[in-house]
Order: sequence, then C-alpha cells, then structure tokens
Amino acid sequence: MIYPTAAAYREASHKRVLLYGMSGLGKTHLSAMLRDAPRGQGGGWFHYSVDYRIGTRYMGEYIADMFKREAMKQPLLRELLLSDSVYIASNITFSNLAPLSTYLGKPGDPAKGGLPFAEYVKRQDQHREAEISATLDTARFIDRAVDLYGYRDFVCDTSGSICEVVDADDPDDSVMRQLADSLLLVWIKGSDAHRDELIRRFDRAPKPMYYRPDFLQELWDEYLAAQGAPEDKVDPDAFLRFGYARLLEHRKPRYEAMARWGVTVTAEEVAAVRSPHDFDDLIARAIERRSAGA
Repeated sequence: MIYPTAAAYREASHKRVLLYGMSGLGKTHLSAMLRDAPRGQGGGWFHYSVDYRIGTRYMGEYIADMFKREAMKQPLLRELLLSDSVYIASNITFSNLAPLSTYLGKPGDPAKGGLPFAEYVKRQDQHREAEISATLDTARFIDRAVDLYGYRDFVCDTSGSICEVVDADDPDDSVMRQLADSLLLVWIKGSDAHRDELIRRFDRAPKPMYYRPDFLQELWDEYLAAQGAPEDKVDPDAFLRFGYARLLEHRKPRYEAMARWGVTVTAEEVAAVRSPHDFDDLIARAIERRSAGA
C-alpha cells in the first residue's frame, strides 16, 4: 500500500484515496464532503468520478446519439436538427447520472421501455470498455489535479461495477496494479442489513446495471426458462429485480479479493463521518487494523 502505516497516511503531503463498493453505501457522499469542505478544515480534495468520466468522455457520443435518434422521430425536431438549428446533449453531473443509466437500458419488451437483448449486450460491452478506460485515467487525473489546478488531495469515486472489470486475484492485473501503485484502495463493506436495504430500494426503483457477460447470459437464460416467454415480452424491471440480489452475491467475493490490495471500512463507520478530519481518522484506523491483522 502507498501508506503502509497510519502515520504515513496522516503525514502525507498529498493524500490519494480510492473508494469502492456497492452503489448506495456512501462513496459519492464521502467524496462530495471531502471536495466541498473548506481547505482549512481538511477539505478541498479533487473529486474524480469514474461514472462521470464514463458518461462524458467515453460514452457521451453514444448518449447524445440516442437522444438525437428519438428527436428525429418528431417532424419538427427532425427539421431543426437537420438544419443545425438546435443542439442536443446530455447534462450529466456527479449527482445525476440518469443519461448514462438511460443509455445502458434494460432488456425486454420495447412497449415497456426494453431493449432487444443483442442491443443490450452491445451497450454492456461499451460500458465495460468505457469503465476500464475511465478507471485507468485516474492516475493521469492525479497529476492533472496537482499540475493544473493545484489540488493537494485526491479522492477517486469509483463505479459500483469496478469489481466486474478487474481480476483482483491476478497480481499482474493492469488496472489493479496501476490503482494500488497510485492510491490507497478503500472498500466500503456493507452488512447483511445494508444488503437487504439496497434490495428494498432497488425493488422500488430498478435501475440499469452492468453485469459480467457470462453472469448476464446465465441470468437471462434462467429468467427466460422460468417465465416461458420470448425475449420481446420480458418485463424489463421484473428481470432487473430478479437478478439484483444475485448480483450482490456475485460481487461480494470479487470485492473481497480487491480488499487484499488495500483497507476495509464498514458502511456503519462511513455513516458516522461528518468531516474530513473524521475521514482521516477512519482511514488511519483502517490501516492500523490491517497492520494488526484484524
């Protein structure tokens, strides 16, 4: 680890931390707090959002084309677009990634907003490539944050699917190696209670997710067999609900493998953080636990 001891972390002139874990456990909340707090109070961190980078740098054109394709179905907008009279683009922010989620989509019945499964798989593949590229950009943004903007401290707010695009069991995995050489990797680990709450939230409002190709195909085949329905009659939200709890279980050992490259904090500990100083204490304790073999 780049900070082998708690003291090394506390005394570092430039703190560099990467947060990962399931969506909904506090990655973006902590990152925004570190970014927005005054520098005199330990804040003023550079906040690098992998999801934002995916949706702007790597998938922004796909997203804009989706909007334009829909607009071209309307005669008035079609005429304005063809004459360059209007401009259509997504407005992704760190706290609103809806355009990216909308593009990723859900498979199933088009009458319910579903995509043909082949198109869904294509967009999943695009997301995988984009996530790997955006994650690897982290190292460049660490230097950019210092050289261009003068930021001293840096936090990387990863996508919840980072564990799906790395092989943490491989000591030579290029993404894991670069990240571990550049930042302190911090897993926000949820409890069974958090898992149940995430499932309840997802059940109320299913959202598009990224799946490893083999796992997605397994889920899709199982769901079609259980429902006895053709692909174009699948309820998109019902399919996502069917797979979400399975996805959480699928990701758990992958997160655990990543944890060997850094430190672990619990979602309960994260919920108690109120300031950058609290955050520094949290990270120092996590390093001490690792050093003690706890």
